[in-house]
Order: sequence, then structure tokens, then C-alpha cells
Amino acid sequence: MTSGPDSWREWIGRTERQTEVVTAMPQAALSATLDRDDPAPVRGSEVPPLWHWAYFMPVAKARDIGPDGHPKRGGFLPPVPLPRRMWAGGRLAFSHALRVGDEVTRTSRIADVTMKEGRSGTLVFVVVRHEYADGRGVAITEEHDIVYRDMPAAGAPSPAAKAQPARSDEQYAREIAPDPVLLFRYSAITFNGHRIHYDRSYVTGVEGYPGLIVHGPLIATLLLDNLRRHHSSARVKAFAFRAMSPLFDIHRFTVCGREEAGARHALWARNHEGALAMEATAELA
Repeated sequence: MTSGPDSWREWIGRTERQTEVVTAMPQAALSATLDRDDPAPVRGSEVPPLWHWAYFMPVAKARDIGPDGHPKRGGFLPPVPLPRRMWAGGRLAFSHALRVGDEVTRTSRIADVTMKEGRSGTLVFVVVRHEYADGRGVAITEEHDIVYRDMPAAGAPSPAAKAQPARSDEQYAREIAPDPVLLFRYSAITFNGHRIHYDRSYVTGVEGYPGLIVHGPLIATLLLDNLRRHHSSARVKAFAFRAMSPLFDIHRFTVCGREEAGARHALWARNHEGALAMEATAELA
């Protein structure tokens, strides 16, 4: 098949299904990685919101891994040749919590593929819709935004340099030190081989970033974790997030939150210079 925008759109509607049993170990490992004092998960323990990302990982064989540590292009996702692939954001609805010991089926479908020209060059956006269902029905509905982009031109400003200022009216906040151990442990828990998160020589020498990049899903998880620390009994029914600029292991950052109208909370991550790295909203039941 010829690779190009028209052929990539032929992936729209492509579907795959995976079934697995929710086990305790990923939940225990993530709790430790986030430095929480949760009780040890047992059969029936609820999986906190966004921790389902520790399940249903792609398990590509070593021979099927690309030079960036990701699985090679093609297969379920369209074979977009642009070298940078990032998790740009997502929207989730939670009907009920997954539980340890339950058998869960994830149905994934390519919902859209679009291309546009941005200030940094060609961008290709792929939207994947996931449904996670257990014996009680659909527990989580998720739209996952993936963006593919080219390497920056020589002398081009970094995304961090163009980031907008973050708000400073938080009601609760927590400073995060994104050291290499935190990034490695999250990569290991989510079976994420992308070298930008643990291989400093690759991320600085090949991709041109100043340090290891903090995972977008980890930042989103830290935002909701901060909310849960502030509202320990909160039940999240909806969450949406958008990555705005990268965070690196060479600087601390702050996850912030503020209660707004009704049960809605504004959440955001602010870098060491006060710029916006991620913005999100959470609705509580």
C-alpha cells in the first residue's frame, strides 16, 4: 500500500480487541512509584482512575522494535513515517472502576486520521477510541490523541520556549522531582520502550531535547493523584487533558488544582519557569 495521507485514512475504522485479567502487581508498583501509602491491592480492589494504563500494553517482539524504542510503524496504527510520536491528550469517561481479579476486554478503534501543517512542520493526528468492558458492562470510554511530527529544523525554538504562562491560582499543589528512577519505573510498569524517557544520549543527541522527557500519561496521572490526595474520597467520572509543552528530568515541576463550578476541577502542570506543560479538567461524581 502506498504510504501517504489518503492511504493512512484507510486505517479509520480498524479495530482490535484484547482481553486480560486485572492483576495486583501493576497497581502495587504504580502506588509505590507515586510514593503513596495505599494498602496492598487484593482481589476486588478498585483500580484508580488512569491506572488502567498499566494494563493492555503492546508486547511487540524485539525484532519488531523501531530505532526509537517504539514498535515499528504499521499494524493497528497507520504507518506514518514522521519520526516523533507523542501522546498529545485524551478524554475519558468512567462509569465504574475496574477491579483486581476481573477479566476485562479492551476494544480499540481508529476513529480519525488527519494531517495539517503547523509552525513546526507537518503534523499527523490519530485518534484512537478505547472501550474497557468487564462483567458489569463498559467501565471506561477513552479517546486517545496521538500526534506524529518531524524533527525540528536547525535553530528552531523548542516547544518549551514557546509555551504559554501557567495560571497561579491553585488551591492545592505538589512539587514533583522527575528523576530518572521515576521515569524508568513508569516506563517499566507500562512496558514503554520509547527511548526518550530513559536513554539520555538518544534523547539529547538524536531527538535534540535537553533531557529525558517526562511521559505525558505520567503527568496526567500525577494531576489526578494530586486531586485524590486533596479529595481522598473523590470519585472521578470524567477527565480530559492536553499536553502543551514538554517536561524534562533536569528540572522540578508542580502539579496544581483548583475547584471550580460544581464538581469540576481545573488541573494543570507548571514547569520551573512558570510555563504551562499540561492542562486538564476532572469532573467528580
